[in-house]
Amino acid sequence: MSSNVETPVKVSASRLYESLMELARIGATDKGGSCRLALTELDGQGRDLVTQWMRDAGMSIHVDQVGNIFARRSGLDDSLPAVMTGSHIDTQPTGGKFDGCFGVLAGLEVIRTLNDHGIQTRAPLEVAIWTNEEGTRFVPVMMGSGAFIGRFSVDEVLATTDKDGLTVGDELKKIGYAGELPVGQRAVGAYFEAHIEQGPILEAERKTIGVVTGSLGLRWYDITVTGMEMHAGPTPMTGRRDALYTSTIIMQDVVNYARQHAPYGRGTVGLVNVFPGSRNVIPGKVTFTVDYRHPDASVLQQMHERLESVCEQVAQEHNVEVKVTEVSYFPPTPFDVKMVQSVREAAVACGYSHMDIVTGAGHDAVHMASIAPTAMVFVPCKDGISHNEIEDATPEDLGAGAQVLCDAMLSAAS
Repeated sequence: MSSNVETPVKVSASRLYESLMELARIGATDKGGSCRLALTELDGQGRDLVTQWMRDAGMSIHVDQVGNIFARRSGLDDSLPAVMTGSHIDTQPTGGKFDGCFGVLAGLEVIRTLNDHGIQTRAPLEVAIWTNEEGTRFVPVMMGSGAFIGRFSVDEVLATTDKDGLTVGDELKKIGYAGELPVGQRAVGAYFEAHIEQGPILEAERKTIGVVTGSLGLRWYDITVTGMEMHAGPTPMTGRRDALYTSTIIMQDVVNYARQHAPYGRGTVGLVNVFPGSRNVIPGKVTFTVDYRHPDASVLQQMHERLESVCEQVAQEHNVEVKVTEVSYFPPTPFDVKMVQSVREAAVACGYSHMDIVTGAGHDAVHMASIAPTAMVFVPCKDGISHNEIEDATPEDLGAGAQVLCDAMLSAAS
């Protein structure tokens, strides 16, 4: 997957990889991953390390009220809006070494490379570290970038609590990242984000670079099916109001309907709770989640209508109550055509094999696309595994992604 083409401004894949490995030691897990939940002491240590590297690279550090960090390298004309890149360094509880961190440190590697070559861009460059992208300790996901674009208010973010009742605001103060900079008041001329794919497509297709054209739309639901608990032995099969059996009909339809919309349709039931949870009692109540995704808003609407229709039909046929609550909706997000083309051209110029791809995961770039021209750069990860301690990517592929990022940012900043 390597390139034979020499570029005049060459990033250091080894320096990037060494930085990733050093950051991974903060919160290192037994299986080789990292655990730095948002705004914990370990997250604070990770922020301290990376921001020190940024200062060493001559960047100025700015922190906003929700803890987003912006490291700035001045341009020849600082009145121009910044060309920004970034991602996050908080992790899942059993997270890997690359999810999010690669995007931040690839941005830092771009700055280090420009310093090595004595190159000054016309527009300023910024590397962002977004607060609480993972949404594991504090909900919602992509909190920092969401606040930056105005999706969430500063007050509601700071008041958000974790399972122990600790607030975002207090935890930011505790780790030293409760900034004073007003949220969202930074001019962004373009936004790039580099990331591991978190899926198997690039590896299967033997491509080094994924040119991300946009993101799948997402609709999340909580579904409650209410029947009646009864003794499993004396109660005949006819006339039962079995909430679990009824739920499985809906669950299977979720998956099967998504399969009808291949290759981009996604349908997942990820969480199920059964009441009362006894071996010899017919379940009387089941709650479960549904996750639907597709890049076409009209198809996503069809999925929504299908779910409501199936739930209504099942309720009537099996004498149960079915309540459907939509809890989240992210519309499909196409990325900026010119920005996407700049990533594609950079991959071609470097001689990297590449393909267009749509992201099925949420990223801070999805939020940023609403306020600035945005594009993403994907690189393969081993077996498509992510959100897992064994998450892996080669230094060569990571370096290739950073090189494409560098070239695309240079083009945008000039």
